[in-house]
Amino acid sequence: MAASAQVTRVPVEVYLSSSYEPDAEYVDGVIEERPMGEFDHSSWQHAIELWFAQHAKEWRVRVRPELRVQVSHGNFRVPDVTVLDRNLPVEQVITHPPIAVFEILSPEDTVSRMMNKLADYERMGIQTILVLDPNGTHFRYSGGELGKLPSAAFDLPGSACRFDLAEIEKLLD
Repeated sequence: MAASAQVTRVPVEVYLSSSYEPDAEYVDGVIEERPMGEFDHSSWQHAIELWFAQHAKEWRVRVRPELRVQVSHGNFRVPDVTVLDRNLPVEQVITHPPIAVFEILSPEDTVSRMMNKLADYERMGIQTILVLDPNGTHFRYSGGELGKLPSAAFDLPGSACRFDLAEIEKLLD
């Protein structure tokens, strides 16, 4: 018989008053480490940030990397990039659904863990949930499923934002 792994549960107050490098997520009382980004991951993250930052005033948004988002009462996720409505109050930990969240795949990411995370975002009410793979295929999460991201530019629901993959790819370093 295999030994079961011991899961250490911590109070949410401990998570919120602690810092992790990189930041960790808090799911059902358990602190979950996030995969460390590599160069390609970081390049995509930066390009998405640049794209939204250069339109931030026009679109009335804020764009932030690795910001804690409280997706439910006791669960906190940390998207790679979060796009926020500038009309909402500034929160240290986000409690209102962002306009969009972006996850950039790392080699250590697992499908089951990523799908759980994406479902948490959708349950919170986030309308645009995109998953970008530095190796080429990109996805949009909706209705519990991943669909291939269209190459054509599109508007983000509930905002003045536009997502243009071709323009973002030009910002890759």
